[in-house]
Formats: sequence, structure tokens, C-alpha cells
Amino acid sequence: MDKLIRNMRDYCQVGIDLVWQRQIIFAAALALAAYYYDARLAGTVLLLVAVSELYDFWVFKKVLNWTGDDPQTARRFLRLLYAGTLLSASAIVSYSIGLAVLQGPTTHFMSLFFLFAAALFAAMNNHQILPILVIRLAIYGFAFLFIPIRDIVISDAALKSELWAQLFTSVFVLFFIVESSRYYLRFYRMKLAQMDLLRAEHEKTRIAYNAKTEFVSTMSHELRTPLTSIKGAVDVVNSGQLGALPEKVSSTLEVAQRNCARLLSLINEILDLQRLENGNLSFSLQRVDLREIVSGAVSDNQPYASKLGITILSTLPAEPIWVDVDQARLHQVFTNVLSNAAKFSPSGSDVSVYLQTDKEKARVYFHDEGVGLSESDAEKVFDRFTQLDSSDTRKTGGSGLGMNISKHIMEAHGGSVSYSKNSGAGTTFVVELPVHQQAGKG
Repeated sequence: MDKLIRNMRDYCQVGIDLVWQRQIIFAAALALAAYYYDARLAGTVLLLVAVSELYDFWVFKKVLNWTGDDPQTARRFLRLLYAGTLLSASAIVSYSIGLAVLQGPTTHFMSLFFLFAAALFAAMNNHQILPILVIRLAIYGFAFLFIPIRDIVISDAALKSELWAQLFTSVFVLFFIVESSRYYLRFYRMKLAQMDLLRAEHEKTRIAYNAKTEFVSTMSHELRTPLTSIKGAVDVVNSGQLGALPEKVSSTLEVAQRNCARLLSLINEILDLQRLENGNLSFSLQRVDLREIVSGAVSDNQPYASKLGITILSTLPAEPIWVDVDQARLHQVFTNVLSNAAKFSPSGSDVSVYLQTDKEKARVYFHDEGVGLSESDAEKVFDRFTQLDSSDTRKTGGSGLGMNISKHIMEAHGGSVSYSKNSGAGTTFVVELPVHQQAGKG
């Protein structure tokens, strides 16, 4: 039943899509009939076509607007579609046979061509529901044979007459139409089978993705709790609160401290990524002075930069710059940018941080003196789990998640993070966000 409902909807959608194409064909055919043959015939067929088209449009809309899957309703709609098929096919046959009767025994180019066009149109566009296609082709086939046979009978034509050639040609055309119908029907069914296969594969992928997401999230939470305890214990021991430590023990604990911090940072980034994918990354917006967040980020990242031989210099304006942001999340963005600037800059160089603002936007610039990123690398820079230097010899580690998360954080704030290559050495990252329009912190 689900397959039938889908086929019905496909059939009705095609009928709606081709409504104006059908009207143009009907208008041209009726105009020719009225001018060259009989205006009364054209008017009668026009009335039949108008009734048929209005009826079909009404049924098509009802089917497409129906959102249920009740078998009884589906069968009722199918009967309405059958009735519409009989009505529209009868209008076309009335036109063709009517013209043939007016012309008398002769070669009926216009009548038979119009029948051929209608039959080919059905083969191309009515294959979604096989019974409807069969009904249409049966009616058109009857007309195809009736017109030449009638001519032969009423004129008692000999076998050598062109009227017999017209009959044989009609049989050949019918065979061509049936073969065309089979081709379009087979192509449609193959397309449906491929779509079903894609849906099944998509469902498997969705289930696997959800399972992966749940596993990663659960494992990250489970790892973070004991790792936090381990790091806390190592910090306490290495601080000397439990007694003085030999130098070798202290240096070993420092290695453990650094690796615990890296693991915690990685776990937190993975959890942030999961929240972003699920749309659950929360933000607590407050009105703050942007200078305070920049200054805090510079102070917090200076020790890390110093270990790499990098100095972070900041130049901040005298007047406050009020922004509505999640202070912790914006600090996270600045930390990601500053740590990357320090990682990829040569020892002994500087990272300069400064602010610019206008009436609508505030921009924080991070200017380093590293090798410089190419604008063509932007996709890699902001992609997940991607680092431009992924070799085993790179001097610092990282998950490759920080800039991707930063990009999403800034987009959630109505801002952006981007970069450009310096004219000299290095790269300048720019974090842009809206400023609060009213002065004061109120």
C-alpha cells in the first residue's frame, strides 16, 4: 500500500507540473480543428477538455494534500484517478475520431498524429500507475485502429489502397508506443528501486552515526571524570604540598601534567563537537567589555606561548567596547586562535593582538609572524580533525577541532572568524562580532 500511495503522489505531481504544457497542446489542436474543419466540434471537445482538466486538477490536489496512509482512502483516490483517465482519454479520442469522420475516407494525418502525441505523452508521464497507463493506451489503441478500419469498411477499399497502408502503419505505431511505455515503466521502477536502496542505506548510516555519537559522548564523559581526578592528584603532588620531590620525579610529573591537560582539552573539544552536531551547545549571553575578554585570553595564554619562545603583545583601546556574548565561549575562541598562532610561529617572534570597532562591528586581530596561511587553505583550517601540518615531526600536537568549534561559536554569536595572509611573514586572524548599540553596561 505504501508503494501504491507513493506512485499515486508521483503521478499527481507530474500531472500538476505538466498542466500548462497540456493546455498549450490542446489549444493548438482545437484552434486548427476550428479553423480548418468544424468550430462546433472544436467547441464540444473544448468543453470536454475543460471538464477533464478541472476534474484532474481537483483530484491531483486532494491526493497531494493528503498526508495519511489509510488504505481505504487510497483506494478511493485511485478510483477517482481512473475516472479522470477515462474522461481525459475520451476527450482526446472524441477529437481524433470526430476529425476523421468529418474528413471521410482519406489519410488522417492530423487525427492520427494527435493520437500518437497523446499516446507518447502517456507513455512518458503516466507510467507511475500501470492500470492508468493500460487504460489510456487501450482507449488510444482502439481509436488508432477504428479510424483506418472505418475508412476501409465504408469505402470497401482494396488491399492496394493507401487506407490499408494507414491501418498497417497504425499497428506499427501502436507497437512503438507499447515498447516506449515498457521502457519508461522499467526506468521508473528502476529509479524507485534505487531510491529505496538509498533510503535503506541512509537509515543504516543514520543508525550507525547515532550509535557512534552516543558512544563517543558516553566515553568522553566517562573518561573526563577519572582524568580530572588524576590531573588533580598529579597537580597536588607536583606542587610540593605533600613534601619536596626529587628533580627527576618532578620533571616526570610535569610530563604527566601536560599530557593530562592535553587529554582533557581533547575530551572537552569532542564533547563540544557532539553538542554542536546535536544543536545542544548552550550559550549564556551577558553584556561585557570586549577588552576584558581579550586581556584575559592574552594573560592566560602567555605562559603557554612563553614555553614556545613567543611573546604575546596586546594593544587595547581606552574606551570600553560592549558586546553581548558568552564570555567563556568567546574566551575559548581567543584561546584557540592564540594557541595556534603560538604553535606555528618561530621561536623569538611576537603575536600582536589589537582591536578595531565601528558602529556595528568589533574586530579582534591576531597578527603572527609564522609561515603564513594561504587563503586556499581556509577549508582545511576550519574543517574538523584537520591540521595543515599533520606530520609526525610537527612541534606541537592538537586535535584539529579547535578552529572548527570556534567557527560555530562565532556564527552562533552572529559573528565570524577568518584570516588573511600578511604581506610579510605570517597570518592575521580576525574575530568579528556585533557591538552593543547603546552606550553603557545597563
